[in-house]
Amino acid sequence: MRNPRIHTSAPLQAGQTVTLDDSAAHHVGKVLRMQPGQPLVLFNGDGNNYPSELDEVGKKQVTARVLEAEPSASEPRLKIVLGQVISKGDRMDYAVQKSTELGVDTIVPLTSERCDVRLKGDREDKRIRHWQQVAISAAEQCGRATVPTIAPLASLSDWFEQSRDCDLRLVLHHRTEQALDQLTPPAHGIALLVGPEGGLSAAEIAAAQDQGFHPTAMGPRVLRTETAPVAAITLCQWLWGDFRE
Repeated sequence: MRNPRIHTSAPLQAGQTVTLDDSAAHHVGKVLRMQPGQPLVLFNGDGNNYPSELDEVGKKQVTARVLEAEPSASEPRLKIVLGQVISKGDRMDYAVQKSTELGVDTIVPLTSERCDVRLKGDREDKRIRHWQQVAISAAEQCGRATVPTIAPLASLSDWFEQSRDCDLRLVLHHRTEQALDQLTPPAHGIALLVGPEGGLSAAEIAAAQDQGFHPTAMGPRVLRTETAPVAAITLCQWLWGDFRE
C-alpha cells in the first residue's frame, strides 16, 4: 500500500515540521488512524512531493516532519484549460474530479444561455471553494503534485478573452464532423469549451467560432456534460500529451 498523500497550503522544505490543517488532521488521525512514526507524502502544489513522517497525532493537532523534496514525475506537459458550463447536482463535481485526474491545468466554471444553475454572492464563493476541494482530493488520490486552479465564475464572452493564450481552442459540438486528429497540434495549450445539459445554443457556438474556437465532435453519439470533458481531455492527452509514454 502506498503512503497517503496529503495536501497542505504551508510552505515545505526538508527538515521542517508542519502542522496539518483541521481537514487534513481529521483525515490522518480519525479516518486513516495513523500513528506517530508512520510515513506520508505532503505536497502544496509547487510541483514537488515531500516524503514525511508523522511526529504527533493528537486530539488538538497533527504534525509531520518533512524528510526531503522530490520533483514529481506525474505532472502533465500539455496545458489544458477547461471552460465547463456549470450543471446541477454532482455533475460538476464529477467533471472537476476526473479532469484533475486526467491532467487539466485550470477549470473555469461558466454560465451560458441554457445553464439552469444560478450562483451569486456567498453561494458562488461556497461552490468555488467546494470545487477547489474536490480538485485537491483528486490530486491527492491520483499522485499529482500540482492542483488545478478553479477560477471564478465567468461568462462565455469573458472566457473567450481569458483563453487567448491557448493556441488551440475547441468547442465540443456533436453536429460537426471535424475530429481532433484533423487539427494542428497545439504549441501553447488547449482551451476546451463544454456546454451544459441542454448544450450550447447555435448563437453561442457561432460566437465561439468567431473567436477562433474549432467545433469538434467526440464521435457519433451525444455525450453528457460531465462525460464530454473526460472524453475530450483523454483524447487530447493521447494525441499530444503523455498518455502514450
